[in-house]
Amino acid sequence: MQKPLISILTPFKNTSHYLTECLDSIVNQTYKHWELLIIDDHSTDESYNIVLAFAEKDKRIKLIKNSGQGIIEALRLAHSKSNGTYITRMDSDDIMHPEKLSVMLKDLQSHGTQHIALGLVKYFSEEGIGEGYAKYESWLNTLTQNGHNYQEIYKECVIPSPCWMIHRDDFDACGAFSPNRYPEDYDLTFRFYKNEMRCIPTTSVLHYWRDYSTRASRTDDHYAENHFLELKIDYFLELNYDASRPLTIWGAGQKGKKVAKLLKQKGINFIWICDNPKKIGKHIYDELMYSFEHLNALEHPQCIVSVANTEAQLEIKTYFKAQQMESMVDYFFFC
Repeated sequence: MQKPLISILTPFKNTSHYLTECLDSIVNQTYKHWELLIIDDHSTDESYNIVLAFAEKDKRIKLIKNSGQGIIEALRLAHSKSNGTYITRMDSDDIMHPEKLSVMLKDLQSHGTQHIALGLVKYFSEEGIGEGYAKYESWLNTLTQNGHNYQEIYKECVIPSPCWMIHRDDFDACGAFSPNRYPEDYDLTFRFYKNEMRCIPTTSVLHYWRDYSTRASRTDDHYAENHFLELKIDYFLELNYDASRPLTIWGAGQKGKKVAKLLKQKGINFIWICDNPKKIGKHIYDELMYSFEHLNALEHPQCIVSVANTEAQLEIKTYFKAQQMESMVDYFFFC
Protein backbone atom coordinates (compact mmCIF):
# COMPACT_ATOMS: atom_id res chain seq x y z
CA MET A 1 0.00 0.00 0.00
CA GLN A 2 1.47 3.35 -1.08
CA LYS A 3 1.99 5.93 1.61
CA PRO A 4 0.11 9.23 1.25
CA LEU A 5 1.95 12.18 -0.26
CA ILE A 6 2.54 15.22 1.93
CA SER A 7 2.94 18.58 0.21
CA ILE A 8 5.22 21.04 2.02
CA LEU A 9 4.65 24.65 0.96
CA THR A 10 7.56 27.03 1.54
CA PRO A 11 8.08 30.60 0.32
CA PHE A 12 11.52 32.14 0.64
CA LYS A 13 13.17 35.50 0.13
CA ASN A 14 16.77 36.33 0.99
CA THR A 15 17.20 33.63 3.63
CA SER A 16 20.48 32.27 2.31
CA HIS A 17 22.02 32.15 5.80
CA TYR A 18 19.41 29.66 6.98
CA LEU A 19 18.21 27.70 3.94
CA THR A 20 20.74 24.88 4.12
CA GLU A 21 19.74 23.99 7.69
CA CYS A 22 16.07 24.22 6.76
CA LEU A 23 16.38 22.02 3.68
CA ASP A 24 18.58 19.49 5.47
CA SER A 25 15.88 19.12 8.12
CA ILE A 26 13.30 18.38 5.41
CA VAL A 27 15.47 15.95 3.46
CA ASN A 28 16.28 14.10 6.69
CA GLN A 29 12.67 13.51 7.70
CA THR A 30 11.98 9.92 8.74
CA TYR A 31 8.82 10.05 6.60
CA LYS A 32 10.05 10.08 3.01
CA HIS A 33 6.95 10.39 0.82
CA TRP A 34 6.75 14.17 0.52
CA GLU A 35 7.11 16.92 -2.05
CA LEU A 36 8.47 20.37 -1.34
CA LEU A 37 6.99 23.25 -3.34
CA ILE A 38 9.49 25.98 -2.59
CA ILE A 39 8.81 29.41 -4.09
CA ASP A 40 11.44 32.09 -4.62
CA ASP A 41 9.78 35.43 -3.88
CA HIS A 42 12.30 37.54 -5.83
CA SER A 43 15.41 36.89 -3.74
CA THR A 44 18.44 39.07 -4.40
CA ASP A 45 21.00 37.02 -2.47
CA GLU A 46 22.25 33.43 -3.02
CA SER A 47 19.01 31.83 -1.83
CA TYR A 48 17.87 30.65 -5.26
CA ASN A 49 21.17 28.93 -6.03
CA ILE A 50 21.21 27.19 -2.66
CA VAL A 51 17.76 25.72 -3.26
CA LEU A 52 18.63 24.88 -6.85
CA ALA A 53 21.57 22.75 -5.69
CA PHE A 54 19.24 20.78 -3.42
CA ALA A 55 16.58 20.44 -6.13
CA GLU A 56 19.11 19.03 -8.60
CA LYS A 57 19.94 16.26 -6.13
CA ASP A 58 16.41 15.51 -4.90
CA LYS A 59 13.51 15.42 -7.35
CA ARG A 60 11.01 15.79 -4.50
CA ILE A 61 12.08 19.44 -4.28
CA LYS A 62 10.29 21.62 -6.82
CA LEU A 63 11.81 25.09 -7.12
CA ILE A 64 9.54 27.75 -8.64
CA LYS A 65 9.87 31.50 -9.04
CA ASN A 66 6.97 33.57 -7.76
CA SER A 67 5.03 35.02 -10.68
CA GLY A 68 3.42 37.51 -8.32
CA GLN A 69 4.70 39.42 -5.32
CA GLY A 70 4.63 38.64 -1.62
CA ILE A 71 4.14 35.68 0.67
CA ILE A 72 0.43 35.12 -0.01
CA GLU A 73 0.92 34.83 -3.76
CA ALA A 74 3.93 32.59 -3.20
CA LEU A 75 1.91 30.28 -0.96
CA ARG A 76 -1.00 30.33 -3.41
CA LEU A 77 1.35 29.33 -6.23
CA ALA A 78 2.87 26.53 -4.16
CA HIS A 79 -0.57 25.18 -3.33
CA SER A 80 -1.66 25.28 -6.97
CA LYS A 81 1.33 23.16 -7.97
CA SER A 82 1.00 20.63 -5.14
CA ASN A 83 -0.35 17.10 -5.39
CA GLY A 84 -0.36 15.86 -1.80
CA THR A 85 -3.25 14.34 0.09
CA TYR A 86 -2.01 16.33 3.07
CA ILE A 87 -0.84 19.94 3.19
CA THR A 88 1.66 21.56 5.53
CA ARG A 89 3.64 24.77 5.54
CA MET A 90 7.29 25.41 6.38
CA ASP A 91 9.29 28.62 6.78
CA SER A 92 12.64 28.79 5.00
CA ASP A 93 14.56 29.96 8.07
CA ASP A 94 13.29 27.31 10.50
CA ILE A 95 14.15 23.69 11.28
CA MET A 96 11.93 20.60 11.38
CA HIS A 97 12.29 17.92 14.01
CA PRO A 98 13.20 14.67 12.15
CA GLU A 99 9.86 13.09 13.15
CA LYS A 100 7.71 16.11 12.35
CA LEU A 101 5.97 14.81 9.23
CA SER A 102 5.64 11.31 10.62
CA VAL A 103 4.04 12.40 13.90
CA MET A 104 1.59 14.85 12.33
CA LEU A 105 0.55 12.39 9.63
CA LYS A 106 -0.04 9.68 12.22
CA ASP A 107 -2.22 12.06 14.25
CA LEU A 108 -4.30 12.99 11.20
CA GLN A 109 -4.74 9.39 10.11
CA SER A 110 -5.82 8.49 13.64
CA HIS A 111 -8.34 11.31 14.03
CA GLY A 112 -9.60 11.62 10.45
CA THR A 113 -10.79 14.64 8.52
CA GLN A 114 -12.04 17.87 10.14
CA HIS A 115 -8.87 17.87 12.25
CA ILE A 116 -5.58 19.80 12.27
CA ALA A 117 -2.37 18.14 13.40
CA LEU A 118 -0.10 20.44 15.40
CA GLY A 119 3.25 20.33 17.15
CA LEU A 120 4.83 22.14 20.03
CA VAL A 121 7.35 24.81 19.00
CA LYS A 122 10.71 25.89 20.35
CA TYR A 123 12.20 29.31 19.63
CA PHE A 124 15.93 29.63 19.09
CA SER A 125 18.20 32.53 18.22
CA GLU A 126 21.89 33.33 18.06
CA GLU A 127 21.10 36.48 20.02
CA GLY A 128 19.03 34.76 22.69
CA ILE A 129 15.25 34.66 23.06
CA GLY A 130 13.56 37.67 24.60
CA GLU A 131 11.00 37.46 27.39
CA GLY A 132 8.09 38.21 25.04
CA TYR A 133 8.86 35.32 22.70
CA ALA A 134 9.50 32.97 25.62
CA LYS A 135 6.06 33.81 27.03
CA TYR A 136 4.42 33.38 23.62
CA GLU A 137 6.07 29.97 23.19
CA SER A 138 4.90 28.82 26.63
CA TRP A 139 1.36 30.14 26.10
CA LEU A 140 1.05 28.62 22.63
CA ASN A 141 2.42 25.23 23.69
CA THR A 142 0.08 25.07 26.69
CA LEU A 143 -2.89 25.57 24.38
CA THR A 144 -1.60 22.97 21.91
CA GLN A 145 -0.94 20.36 24.58
CA ASN A 146 -4.63 20.44 25.42
CA GLY A 147 -5.99 21.06 21.93
CA HIS A 148 -7.69 24.20 23.28
CA ASN A 149 -6.10 26.60 20.79
CA TYR A 150 -9.31 28.36 19.82
CA GLN A 151 -10.12 29.24 23.44
CA GLU A 152 -7.77 32.23 23.23
CA ILE A 153 -7.88 32.94 19.50
CA TYR A 154 -8.61 36.64 19.97
CA LYS A 155 -5.40 37.17 21.96
CA GLU A 156 -2.88 36.19 19.29
CA CYS A 157 -2.45 33.64 16.51
CA VAL A 158 -3.01 30.30 18.24
CA ILE A 159 -1.72 28.04 15.48
CA PRO A 160 1.97 28.42 14.56
CA SER A 161 2.15 29.16 10.83
CA PRO A 162 4.93 26.64 10.06
CA CYS A 163 3.70 23.80 12.32
CA TRP A 164 0.36 22.42 11.20
CA MET A 165 -0.86 19.74 8.80
CA ILE A 166 -4.33 19.22 7.39
CA HIS A 167 -6.10 17.03 4.85
CA ARG A 168 -6.16 18.70 1.44
CA ASP A 169 -9.97 18.62 1.16
CA ASP A 170 -10.31 20.32 4.55
CA PHE A 171 -7.71 22.92 3.61
CA ASP A 172 -9.52 23.77 0.40
CA ALA A 173 -12.86 23.91 2.26
CA CYS A 174 -11.33 26.57 4.52
CA GLY A 175 -10.34 28.69 1.53
CA ALA A 176 -6.64 27.71 1.43
CA PHE A 177 -4.63 30.84 0.58
CA SER A 178 -7.36 32.54 -1.44
CA PRO A 179 -7.89 35.67 0.73
CA ASN A 180 -5.48 38.55 0.20
CA ARG A 181 -5.38 39.36 3.88
CA TYR A 182 -2.47 39.79 6.25
CA PRO A 183 -1.38 38.44 8.63
CA GLU A 184 -2.06 35.43 6.41
CA ASP A 185 -1.36 32.88 9.16
CA TYR A 186 -3.77 34.50 11.61
CA ASP A 187 -6.45 34.83 8.94
CA LEU A 188 -6.06 31.14 8.10
CA THR A 189 -6.30 30.25 11.79
CA PHE A 190 -9.61 32.11 12.03
CA ARG A 191 -10.87 30.21 8.99
CA PHE A 192 -9.88 26.91 10.61
CA TYR A 193 -11.92 28.03 13.63
CA LYS A 194 -14.83 29.17 11.47
CA ASN A 195 -14.95 25.80 9.70
CA GLU A 196 -14.70 23.88 12.99
CA MET A 197 -11.44 22.13 12.27
CA ARG A 198 -10.54 20.46 15.55
CA CYS A 199 -7.03 20.80 16.95
CA ILE A 200 -5.34 17.52 17.86
CA PRO A 201 -3.53 17.74 21.22
CA THR A 202 0.16 16.84 21.26
CA THR A 203 3.13 16.81 23.62
CA SER A 204 5.80 16.59 20.91
CA VAL A 205 8.14 19.48 20.04
CA LEU A 206 8.14 19.26 16.24
CA HIS A 207 9.31 22.67 15.05
CA TYR A 208 12.27 24.89 15.84
CA TRP A 209 11.30 28.50 15.21
CA ARG A 210 14.18 30.84 14.45
CA ASP A 211 14.10 34.44 15.62
CA TYR A 212 16.35 37.19 14.28
CA SER A 213 16.16 40.94 13.83
CA THR A 214 15.35 40.95 10.08
CA ARG A 215 12.66 38.27 10.23
CA ALA A 216 9.57 39.28 8.22
CA SER A 217 7.23 39.20 11.19
CA ARG A 218 9.43 41.84 12.83
CA THR A 219 9.97 44.13 9.83
CA ASP A 220 7.04 43.78 7.41
CA ASP A 221 4.25 46.36 7.83
CA HIS A 222 1.71 43.62 7.06
CA TYR A 223 2.37 42.15 10.51
CA ALA A 224 1.90 45.36 12.49
CA GLU A 225 -0.37 45.14 15.53
CA ASN A 226 -3.07 47.39 14.07
CA HIS A 227 -3.75 44.76 11.40
CA PHE A 228 -4.23 42.17 14.12
CA LEU A 229 -6.99 44.22 15.78
CA GLU A 230 -8.83 44.81 12.52
CA LEU A 231 -8.72 41.08 11.81
CA LYS A 232 -9.93 40.22 15.31
CA ILE A 233 -12.85 42.63 15.17
CA ASP A 234 -13.98 41.42 11.75
CA TYR A 235 -13.98 37.77 12.78
CA PHE A 236 -15.51 38.51 16.18
CA LEU A 237 -18.44 40.27 14.53
CA GLU A 238 -18.85 37.38 12.09
CA LEU A 239 -18.38 34.44 14.44
CA ASN A 240 -19.06 35.34 18.07
CA TYR A 241 -20.93 38.65 18.32
CA ASP A 242 -24.57 38.42 19.36
CA ALA A 243 -26.35 41.61 18.28
CA SER A 244 -29.24 40.87 20.65
CA ARG A 245 -26.93 41.33 23.66
CA PRO A 246 -25.29 44.54 24.95
CA LEU A 247 -21.64 44.70 23.92
CA THR A 248 -19.03 46.18 26.25
CA ILE A 249 -15.34 47.06 25.94
CA TRP A 250 -13.32 46.62 29.13
CA GLY A 251 -10.25 48.89 29.11
CA ALA A 252 -9.46 52.35 27.74
CA GLY A 253 -5.79 52.04 26.95
CA GLN A 254 -4.29 52.15 23.45
CA LYS A 255 -5.84 48.86 22.34
CA GLY A 256 -9.19 49.63 23.93
CA LYS A 257 -9.32 52.91 22.06
CA LYS A 258 -8.45 51.16 18.79
CA VAL A 259 -11.19 48.59 19.35
CA ALA A 260 -13.65 51.40 20.10
CA LYS A 261 -12.70 53.23 16.90
CA LEU A 262 -13.14 50.12 14.79
CA LEU A 263 -16.55 49.36 16.29
CA LYS A 264 -17.72 52.94 15.79
CA GLN A 265 -16.56 52.83 12.16
CA LYS A 266 -18.71 49.74 11.66
CA GLY A 267 -21.73 51.29 13.38
CA ILE A 268 -21.64 48.82 16.29
CA ASN A 269 -23.01 50.19 19.55
CA PHE A 270 -21.10 49.41 22.74
CA ILE A 271 -20.76 50.37 26.38
CA TRP A 272 -17.28 51.30 27.58
CA ILE A 273 -16.14 50.18 31.04
CA CYS A 274 -12.91 50.25 33.02
CA ASP A 275 -11.57 50.17 36.58
CA ASN A 276 -9.53 53.39 36.32
CA PRO A 277 -11.12 56.03 38.58
CA LYS A 278 -9.43 58.80 36.60
CA LYS A 279 -11.38 57.82 33.47
CA ILE A 280 -14.72 56.73 34.93
CA GLY A 281 -17.37 59.40 34.31
CA LYS A 282 -15.44 61.04 31.48
CA HIS A 283 -16.01 60.81 27.73
CA ILE A 284 -13.65 59.30 25.16
CA TYR A 285 -14.69 59.52 21.51
CA ASP A 286 -18.04 60.85 22.79
CA GLU A 287 -18.57 57.63 24.78
CA LEU A 288 -19.17 57.79 28.55
CA MET A 289 -16.80 55.66 30.60
CA TYR A 290 -18.55 53.48 33.17
CA SER A 291 -17.14 51.50 36.06
CA PHE A 292 -16.70 47.79 35.31
CA GLU A 293 -19.39 47.17 37.95
CA HIS A 294 -21.87 48.58 35.42
CA LEU A 295 -21.81 45.08 33.89
CA ASN A 296 -24.14 44.02 36.72
CA ALA A 297 -26.79 46.43 35.41
CA LEU A 298 -26.71 44.96 31.91
CA GLU A 299 -28.79 42.01 30.80
CA HIS A 300 -26.66 39.14 29.51
CA PRO A 301 -23.77 41.28 28.17
CA GLN A 302 -20.83 40.29 25.98
CA CYS A 303 -17.45 41.81 26.80
CA ILE A 304 -14.29 42.47 24.78
CA VAL A 305 -11.35 42.79 27.18
CA SER A 306 -8.49 45.00 25.99
CA VAL A 307 -6.49 44.93 29.24
CA ALA A 308 -2.99 43.50 28.65
CA ASN A 309 -1.60 43.35 32.20
CA THR A 310 -1.35 39.69 33.28
CA GLU A 311 -2.33 40.24 36.91
CA ALA A 312 -5.25 42.44 35.90
CA GLN A 313 -6.42 39.75 33.47
CA LEU A 314 -6.49 37.19 36.28
CA GLU A 315 -8.59 39.56 38.41
CA ILE A 316 -10.94 40.15 35.48
CA LYS A 317 -11.31 36.39 34.91
CA THR A 318 -12.14 35.95 38.59
CA TYR A 319 -14.78 38.65 38.29
CA PHE A 320 -16.32 37.00 35.23
CA LYS A 321 -16.38 33.65 37.01
CA ALA A 322 -18.27 35.21 39.92
CA GLN A 323 -20.76 36.56 37.36
CA GLN A 324 -21.04 33.08 35.83
CA MET A 325 -19.80 34.41 32.49
CA GLU A 326 -18.19 31.94 30.07
CA SER A 327 -15.06 32.46 27.99
CA MET A 328 -15.62 32.63 24.19
CA VAL A 329 -19.34 33.05 24.79
CA ASP A 330 -19.68 35.96 27.19
CA TYR A 331 -16.16 37.44 27.24
CA PHE A 332 -13.21 37.59 24.87
CA PHE A 333 -9.65 38.66 25.66
CA PHE A 334 -8.20 40.69 22.77
CA CYS A 335 -4.68 40.88 24.23
